Amino acid sequence: MLRSLEIRDVLIIDRLALDFLPGLNVLTGETGAGKSILLDALGFVLGWRGRADLVRQGAAQGEVTAVFDLSPDHAARGVLAAAGIEADDDLILRRVNSADGRKTAWVNDRRVSGEVLRDLSDVLVELHGQHDDRGLLNPRGHRLLLDAFAGLDLSGLRAAWTARRVAESALAEAEARLTAIRSEEEWLRHAVGELDKLDPKAGEEAKLDVERRLMQGAARIREDIARAHSVLAQGAEPSLQDATRWLGGVSDKADGRLEAPLAALERAMVELQEAQSGVEDCLAALDFNPATLEACEERLFAIRAMARKHGVLPDDLGPHADKLRLRLETLDSGERGLIKLRQAVKDAGADYAARAAAMTAARVAAGVRLDAAMAAELAPLKMERAVFRSVITEAAPGPDGVDEVTFTVATNPGAPAGPLNKIASGGELSRFLLALKVCLTGGTPGLTMIFDEIDRGVGGATADAVGRRLAALASGAQVLVVTHSPQVAALGGHHWRVEKRVVEGMTLSTVVALSDVERVEEIARMLAGDVISDAARAAARALLGS
Repeated sequence: MLRSLEIRDVLIIDRLALDFLPGLNVLTGETGAGKSILLDALGFVLGWRGRADLVRQGAAQGEVTAVFDLSPDHAARGVLAAAGIEADDDLILRRVNSADGRKTAWVNDRRVSGEVLRDLSDVLVELHGQHDDRGLLNPRGHRLLLDAFAGLDLSGLRAAWTARRVAESALAEAEARLTAIRSEEEWLRHAVGELDKLDPKAGEEAKLDVERRLMQGAARIREDIARAHSVLAQGAEPSLQDATRWLGGVSDKADGRLEAPLAALERAMVELQEAQSGVEDCLAALDFNPATLEACEERLFAIRAMARKHGVLPDDLGPHADKLRLRLETLDSGERGLIKLRQAVKDAGADYAARAAAMTAARVAAGVRLDAAMAAELAPLKMERAVFRSVITEAAPGPDGVDEVTFTVATNPGAPAGPLNKIASGGELSRFLLALKVCLTGGTPGLTMIFDEIDRGVGGATADAVGRRLAALASGAQVLVVTHSPQVAALGGHHWRVEKRVVEGMTLSTVVALSDVERVEEIARMLAGDVISDAARAAARALLGS
């Protein structure tokens, strides 16, 4: 319940403190006196998006403080807990708007964001403004209203819709990939076949190039090597052997002078044998079949040509073949993957369809309950012959299901039903709005309901019926009504008058709590206008029951 509202330097209000009470609180006053400013100020402290120029001219900042009483089970306690704010029986909201546009908010002296204020607002206050019936005229909002009435949880349905969209997207992407691969399937199979047949190895190209160069150079150097081998093989060794034998026979008679020459000759024969062996090995290595050179060149050129064809280095042909082979495997296994993805789409679609059907059934049942509740609410509002119907038709599938909800009315017996905006008059719309809002929020504990000129377009007995319904709604709750109807004002449990005055050349607005005598004068003014007659006062007393 809203207990108090304090406003400082907001628009044409300099200082204002209001203490509200349970029951029906009515605010009256002449047009332009500032009644809407109170709602602007309350909306500001609750984080609503509204006017930007709230600061009173000449003031450094505007400030609004609202105090609410919280019951032990009030929904606001859950919002406070989620925000990490300790809850008490008193909930104090304070918000400041500086002249430069900066806004700062506190909840129980804790700095908070506008989002926290709006979350609290959802469970603290329900405002029904002068133009709220526009929501009734827009069928796109009717489904939301019906869902709110039924308290439907759409999270599962929305998750199923998302899962279906994700499955459909995955299938479409897989089909697109396979289509792209299929367009090059013939080339892929040919390329992989060529690469598999060639079977290039890493480092093979460099090795073949070295072998080719050796074989190409062998023909040029082999003749000289063979001639040297012939010379070495023709007689150098026998001569050395003869010289060694002759010198060895007389060595012992030469007083050791031949020992060094003999050792040198032995080393020379060993080196000669190594040289001859090395030359023979070289000749053997250079001894190749021309067909071998041809085969080497053919493979070397094939590897290089394949590398150019695929735009890779020769040593990367193997990994490149693996990539192409993987794409072929994707193509070959793609159909199996598509089967799984199609099944996933089917399963997700079935789950969504089942949830949507259940939601449709819940809405149909809720529509029946809402129609009955509206009938009960319309009767006291002098619309007992009006028929309200929640019409549910099929709509395109979406995250909220497959239903379109339209509120239709027939205001007179035998008259055809139709949309609210084509059937109901302005006064009828106000009463439909009041009845619908009562059905939607009347059972919410601890909620302060504010009606801004909900009685416009009606008068006489109908206005009295609206006032009595508001008073009944306020029984055990709190309702604030801004009204120009004397019938509604007379039924209020607490009455304030909004006044506008000029102080030192500046227009200011204030709110005055009215005594019983002052209420008579105010309601008489509302009945008679500027000149209040005794008859108007008598009528006012009659309305007040005094």
